Amino acid sequence: MTDEDRTAQTRYYIMTLARISGAAGAVFGIVLLARAVEWPDQAIGLALTLASLFEMAVVPRALAARWKSPPAQSSLEP
Repeated sequence: MTDEDRTAQTRYYIMTLARISGAAGAVFGIVLLARAVEWPDQAIGLALTLASLFEMAVVPRALAARWKSPPAQSSLEP
């Protein structure tokens, strides 16, 4: 396995870990929301759920855009 392959594999695992941590946070927020009796606890559960869903949507894409390799030079360009 080359260094580029190891780097790609590591980056894939990091993006997957970001998705899994977001899902775990969302589940924890839903549990807090469901078990909460008073409104401050419900607000914390809702905020945690929304933040986790946002993390699941944005962080992996941002990492992929940051790590995207530059486009190859085409022989058709002058």
